Amino acid sequence: MKKAPTGFPVGAFLYLINLNVIEMKLLTISDLHGRTVWKEANIDQYDRVIFLGDYTDSHIFDNETIFKNLLDIIWLKHQNPHKVVLLIGNHDAQYLHFPYYRCSGFREGAKAELSSLFGMNASLFQIAHQEGDYLFSHAGVTKKWLAHFLVKTGNELNECTFGYNLAGLLNEAHRQEERFRSLLFDVGPKRGGVNAFGGPIWADRSETSTDFLMGFQQVVGHTPVSDFSTIYGDSGSITYTDVLQTKTAFYEVIIPD
Repeated sequence: MKKAPTGFPVGAFLYLINLNVIEMKLLTISDLHGRTVWKEANIDQYDRVIFLGDYTDSHIFDNETIFKNLLDIIWLKHQNPHKVVLLIGNHDAQYLHFPYYRCSGFREGAKAELSSLFGMNASLFQIAHQEGDYLFSHAGVTKKWLAHFLVKTGNELNECTFGYNLAGLLNEAHRQEERFRSLLFDVGPKRGGVNAFGGPIWADRSETSTDFLMGFQQVVGHTPVSDFSTIYGDSGSITYTDVLQTKTAFYEVIIPD
């Protein structure tokens, strides 16, 4: 495997991933915000079940319901450590990393219990997941944000091509010190932030729909849509899957062998 230049002070990496991916069947579950509908999915039918983040905060459910639902999801992860993937959403980050990365919907009354639950299980949560050229994150990765991120972290590459382990890099940044981790939570002007571009937790659809990465098939939540929606480019795409406000549906991905 080819190792790319590193900029992180400890343990950073950019590897080419194994391209010999056998057929896999994946299920993504997006932006639950306390909803228990994920329990309707038969996870035995899938090789991987990827929760796209935003387990917390709600206009409908109370603190107890949100906490219990998150606890059940964490328990599912413990029971299926390799099958279940838990990604971080912008609403989760403010409890996981309190008092940083605040966003609307924050519940002061839920903070103590949610922060404690996230803290005890922090190692179970990650920024991104990758299978072949499929990249899963809460909000999506844009070319402009990634270029900025690579410069800031000392990983300056001309472009991300097929086989590039981008999820590995983003997850490593999340494990690093605050000056690297904070880049992941950049909030652009479209979402009321002061950063030039939104990162993979906060990027607005107006950013990702016009500047998504080539060489990757991205699957994201974050932005409510009435139905699954995919935008295609010459060698990449991005699919928006946050439909639970209007219907109970989960997005499937089949990766052929």
